[in-house]
Amino acid sequence: MDNFRFYSPTKFIFGKDTEQEVGALAKEFGAQKLLVHYGGGSVVRSGLLERVRKSLRTAALDYVELGGVKPNPEDTLVYEGIKLCLKEKVDFILAVGGGSAIDSAKAIGLGACYEGDFWDFYAGRSRARKTLPVATILTIAAAGSEGSESSVITKTDGMYKRGYSDDLIRPVFSILNPALTQTLPAYQTAAGSADIMAHIFERYFTNTGNVETTDRLCEGLLLSMLREVPKVLADPDDYDARANIMWAGTVAHNNIVGVGREQDWCSHALEHELSALYGVTHGAGLAVVFPAWMKYTMKHDVMRFAQLAVRVFGCEMDFFNPERTALKGIARLEQFWHACGLPVRMEEIGGKKEDIPYLVEHLELDGATRGSFVPVGADEAADIYELMFAD
Repeated sequence: MDNFRFYSPTKFIFGKDTEQEVGALAKEFGAQKLLVHYGGGSVVRSGLLERVRKSLRTAALDYVELGGVKPNPEDTLVYEGIKLCLKEKVDFILAVGGGSAIDSAKAIGLGACYEGDFWDFYAGRSRARKTLPVATILTIAAAGSEGSESSVITKTDGMYKRGYSDDLIRPVFSILNPALTQTLPAYQTAAGSADIMAHIFERYFTNTGNVETTDRLCEGLLLSMLREVPKVLADPDDYDARANIMWAGTVAHNNIVGVGREQDWCSHALEHELSALYGVTHGAGLAVVFPAWMKYTMKHDVMRFAQLAVRVFGCEMDFFNPERTALKGIARLEQFWHACGLPVRMEEIGGKKEDIPYLVEHLELDGATRGSFVPVGADEAADIYELMFAD
């Protein structure tokens, strides 16, 4: 296990009706004037936004609102939010929604405290020194942004999807009420679950040795997803199953399962180009990317893939041919995601083989490679994209 530092300052408030505490919590964290940032649709229809407004008014807090966050949040709304924060002298941002709203709020918080273009951070040209504090009310278990140091934004000029990671942007508090996810369409629930599993896989496939503790944490989370996701898809009102999935989503990406070990993150970079080009939901795109990446990298450490197959997917270990065991595990992952209603091949998301050069060109490589388990350059990325198509 490698040396590590782990910093996770977010205060989590978990359970039914906890969104009604948001006003008091914001006041506790020093808020005076808030930007309430959200998508639209379900947040309004469900009455959640009105409950948030009531709680803020009860706490005698002033606020302004900015809705309209889209899946794969875009820089145009971030710029609008920065201007609004500066004009209204906002000192605190509350994201109400899923990972898109939270990521957008984090970007706005950075931009409101920076004299340059907030995209400097996402383009790797600068590191942040200050941000407006961000808090969240989570409405979908998926991105893990409610507890993470990460934010991903799409630049509409060129459709570049880039991320920025910094402990500075971890939310100061996050309200997690699993009941708020009960109205989600089955597809969004499934896609969010794939995103959660992908966050675990990005940490699980490592070249670091002697990481049994975090291996077992990863495997336990994956087993809980295999158990709880079908329950929720069969009964959307299963609160306990949704509670387990929501907490798994937070733990999967606040990095507690990734400390002390080299992490990969190539698959997320590969998927970002699918979301940018085809508009596919991030988790659904990951369900297409990960099996192909696994097949491509499997021989690098076949026993790690076999370990996953045995411990998580219940495969019998073939000691004479561990590659066969590893492939069975990958097949069972594909079967699980497909049974959940997710795509596992490019054709299912409208992908075309002639787009591969475009995808590779837009991949954030800059002459280097992505990933650490197996470094992936332009040629390797093209091969992995090719594997995403049906045989």
